[in-house]
Amino acid sequence: MNQYKNIITWILKIAVGIGSFILIYSRLKNDFTTEKLEFLNGIFNSPIAYCFCLLCIILIPVNWGIESYKWQQITKPIESISLSKAMQSVYAGICVGNLAPGRATEFFAKILFFKIENRPTIAMLHFANGMFQLAVTIVFGLLSLVFKMQQQITIPTFYVWLAGIFCIVLLIVFYFFIFNFNYIQHWILKKFGKVITGKILPYEFTKALIRKLFLYSLLRYSVFIIQFLLLLKLFYNGSLGTDLFLSICIYFLLTTALPMISFIEPAIRAAIALLVFTNLNIPEVALVITAVLLWLMNIVLPSIVGYIIIVKEKFEFSFFKK
Repeated sequence: MNQYKNIITWILKIAVGIGSFILIYSRLKNDFTTEKLEFLNGIFNSPIAYCFCLLCIILIPVNWGIESYKWQQITKPIESISLSKAMQSVYAGICVGNLAPGRATEFFAKILFFKIENRPTIAMLHFANGMFQLAVTIVFGLLSLVFKMQQQITIPTFYVWLAGIFCIVLLIVFYFFIFNFNYIQHWILKKFGKVITGKILPYEFTKALIRKLFLYSLLRYSVFIIQFLLLLKLFYNGSLGTDLFLSICIYFLLTTALPMISFIEPAIRAAIALLVFTNLNIPEVALVITAVLLWLMNIVLPSIVGYIIIVKEKFEFSFFKK
């Protein structure tokens, strides 16, 4: 029965990807005129364009460096590792995360850099760490939805409320997970004790640690915003007003909340960008290129680094399957 459910889930994911490709084509088929293609070519011949792209590339190690520091801090009470080792763990996780929808396999690679007896708790901390980043994304996305709803009557209230309720539920799950961490660990051990190697270790989220994780999650969120603005500014000469910032926050909310398969992820991200930035008079070709470039920079390039680390450490992909 579970096998059929998995097949149906994959079919739905692929259908979403195909639908995204269709949406992008229908929206852009009239935009690929000779004039606009020459415009894009002219942009990438400008020195300013290369400066903006270079800044975005520089922000890649900044982004994942912040994430690595968070990973080092949240795992420190269980096992203290260097920042360099934490970065290897994170980059390897990015690579292996491409193997499943929603990057569900990411923790398989990350825990390999820790002692075997610590891995069950470290795996749980991976999800806790992700929830801090998700919470920041949800809060900013929800606030942006509220402001959008006040500014633009055309936004369907039903969908805003639906998105709001969904995000609030996620925040409640986050709160329960963090403050009942040890209870959840023991429940998982009881359910899956036969397949878990290692032991459950007691863990406490102190106020100082929670503040630090939220602070660095907010800082990392700011890096994403800056990267998006830098890439978008290549094609958009308008003012960077409040409405644009709100739309970017909503874009990140949707791309984070929706689980994606890696090979159709750029299409879905581009489709979301076309929908979110509809009323801002930004060239749709520019939105698609911005969404895809952001994905290439923050997922594909780090995945290549992660693959090199996995090969260097002599981890085999058959091990992850096992």
